[in-house]
Amino acid sequence: MDTKKIGAFLQQCRKEKNLTQEQLAEKFGVSARTVSRWETGTNMPDLGVLVELAEYYDIEIRELLDGERSQTMNKELKETLDKVAA
Repeated sequence: MDTKKIGAFLQQCRKEKNLTQEQLAEKFGVSARTVSRWETGTNMPDLGVLVELAEYYDIEIRELLDGERSQTMNKELKETLDKVAA
């Protein structure tokens, strides 16, 4: 598990939601310093927090642990795109 890559991904997800570290920390009941440590890869969130972060960012826990969005398209999205392209 590459904690630096996961941290960078967590930072990217937070920025996509236009949140500061302080705002995210408040939402999850942790300090801004804790969020900073997650994003630098110094520390990892507890499992329960990882699950909550994945839900909050609308990503799969596997994507969070891989440190990147899954490249495989889910079946429903693929069917929708196929219909639009037809």
